[in-house]
Amino acid sequence: MLEAFYQGLLAIFHWPTFGYMLIGIFVGFWVGLLPGLGGGTTLALMLPFIYGMDPISGFAFLLGMHAVVATTGDITSILFGVPGEGVSAATVLDGYAMTKRGEAGRALGAALFSSLVGALVGALALAISIPVVRPVVLLFGSPELFMLAVLGITFIASLSGRAIVKGLLAGAVGLLFSMVGMDPQTGILRYTLGQLYLWEGINLTPAVIGIFAFPEIINLAIRGTAISEVPADNLSKGVMQGVKDTFTHWWLTVRCSLLGAWIGVLPGMGGGVAQWMAYGHAIQSSKDPSRFGKGAVEGVLAPGAANNSKEGGALIPTIAFGVPGSSSMAILLGGFLILGVVPGPDMLTKHLTVTTSMVWTLIVSNIITVAASLFFLNQLAKITYVRGALLIPFIVLLAFLGSYTTNNSIGDLFVTLFFGILGYFMVLYGWPRAPLVLGLVLGEIAENYLFISVSRYGASFLLRPIVILLLLLSILAAAYPTIQERRKKIKIVGENR
Repeated sequence: MLEAFYQGLLAIFHWPTFGYMLIGIFVGFWVGLLPGLGGGTTLALMLPFIYGMDPISGFAFLLGMHAVVATTGDITSILFGVPGEGVSAATVLDGYAMTKRGEAGRALGAALFSSLVGALVGALALAISIPVVRPVVLLFGSPELFMLAVLGITFIASLSGRAIVKGLLAGAVGLLFSMVGMDPQTGILRYTLGQLYLWEGINLTPAVIGIFAFPEIINLAIRGTAISEVPADNLSKGVMQGVKDTFTHWWLTVRCSLLGAWIGVLPGMGGGVAQWMAYGHAIQSSKDPSRFGKGAVEGVLAPGAANNSKEGGALIPTIAFGVPGSSSMAILLGGFLILGVVPGPDMLTKHLTVTTSMVWTLIVSNIITVAASLFFLNQLAKITYVRGALLIPFIVLLAFLGSYTTNNSIGDLFVTLFFGILGYFMVLYGWPRAPLVLGLVLGEIAENYLFISVSRYGASFLLRPIVILLLLLSILAAAYPTIQERRKKIKIVGENR
């Protein structure tokens, strides 16, 4: 096995394989900066270019590109409050708040290094899990995946801050929005308002861009100042402080990386689930949850780590069983076919060097990307001190371009406007936006797995051991913020006596 890893490392540095990987990294770097385009879409666009390549070169090109999209997507989220991808919205909450506080360099440093740690943990998980993951994955059927989605939904309470009732209602609205479109089981149209565009439901990317970006654009226009509300500090010092934060909160970063890798292993869950669950975990494990949403560096570290580690996790079922761990991995399966490689047991025997080269591609491409990004961070962070009137047209163009390129549909622009207006009024009246997005992300997943579970097992699916365990965890996750708040009040009363 060690010899295979050594051979895989040598293979990716062999020319022209290394050159293909660098091209992929370059494409992925800029794709990540553009909101909405996303790694999955770019993977699909890049598939024709791998014809004629050998398997190691082809995967170095595709994975080199895909692995860095999530990393650079955080840069746009932090600097402008416009999610680089629909799944990277959690980074906006505290990353953009830090930018407005004059800590753009620190937020970018924390995001990049937590992403690097996440990528390394995800690659390590891929390396050590492939031989033993089969029995673990087979333990999770539709009932367990449904309960995992329910567990994610219970984090709504954590994301609501002190406004738990408002948060629960916002989450319910998100679940309602997730039901728009054609019922996947019966084919019945729901809440489509007679519009053909809504038959496929509300697309996540334009909705998330609207709900997070437009309230900040309006706020920037009203203030008439730069994005950063305080004078510029030493940007280099800020970036290094963000790097130090990753090591200061190393255990949180590693935990969220492991959580992201585990969510990535489970087919159909996706990056949005991993990032929001990591963000919710960071809040629940914090001694002062009230700091989140106002510029807590832990709120940047947790989703950044999970967003990258999930790629290594998603590759595990893709390589071992040919079962894609995410929509991007489903597209990557097309790459397997083009390159003449069959995912499955052969990847652990006949094509073991190809598999280990994938692990090294994830590691090396992220190291190169973080090193290149650190070189440009000072210049990027200075954008936040440019007068808002000059930036607003660019940010609006960026938001609409990101929304439109998702499906090349005018309908996506209207969705962005609708959710932008909704997001503005939510901010204006103190309603948390994160629970609505979480409901939108998890609603469809929970509904599909519930239908399959009930059809296959009836009500008895609730008696499965892992389902019971996840149910207990869901109850604990939902009750934890209330328990923590009560303990704090008792402590304050005790100190006042």
